[in-house]
Amino acid sequence: MDEQEFVRTVAERTGLSRQEAADLTWATLETLAHRLSPGEARDLITELPEGLADAVRRGTTDRIERFGHHDSVRRVAERTMLKEEEADRGVRTVLAVLRDAISDKEFNDLMSQLGTDFSQALESAG
Repeated sequence: MDEQEFVRTVAERTGLSRQEAADLTWATLETLAHRLSPGEARDLITELPEGLADAVRRGTTDRIERFGHHDSVRRVAERTMLKEEEADRGVRTVLAVLRDAISDKEFNDLMSQLGTDFSQALESAG
């Protein structure tokens, strides 16, 4: 899946404009990267199209931050100027599109580092 298809899918599933979906996707990937080990971030980057990989690179740090789904939604809402409900639906949607865009192994590794509340949020996204 290339970057345009990824963003188009996010836009269709959330009802946001393509620009809003692009901003949401970037903000979500950058935010989630703060939760990942440098090795996991590198693995994810290798499976993403270049533009989306840049968002993960920008969010990657040497120190793994600990925050849950709700805090990620708040951070994404602040970065995108979306309402929290839109950001919540968006973060869930980006995770669901990621599930389709990367290998099962990489997605499972990603979710294991994100934790249970992210898995539960994804399940509620469908």
